[in-house]
Amino acid sequence: QVQLVESGGGLVQAGGSLRLSCAASGRSFSSGGMGWFRQAPGKEREFVVGISWSGGSTYYADSVKGRFTISRDNAKNTVYLQMNSLKPEDTAVYYCAAAALTIPTRVSSVGSWGQGTQVTVSS
Repeated sequence: QVQLVESGGGLVQAGGSLRLSCAASGRSFSSGGMGWFRQAPGKEREFVVGISWSGGSTYYADSVKGRFTISRDNAKNTVYLQMNSLKPEDTAVYYCAAAALTIPTRVSSVGSWGQGTQVTVSS
């Protein structure tokens, strides 16, 4: 299985910014993509954003459009999530996700998960 190592979580005040990184283990990815999900206490794990490896197509959850930006470095098999204008409701464990043949936009489509990184936004 593909190993995903994510980092960049932390504590930030509302309105602040964080950047998450997720690096996949050494392997060529010519299809599919990576992305991020999040899970808050008592909530289902939800899709945040995804990006394709080949074309760079992006898909954002409505809740983060205009605030979060995903990017990728294909050579490094790494994706980044720039989170701006953070809100307390963004507080969650953020999980990097990868899918071999599709952009991971649904939990059921995810082939590999990162370990999760805590993002806490204080008011």
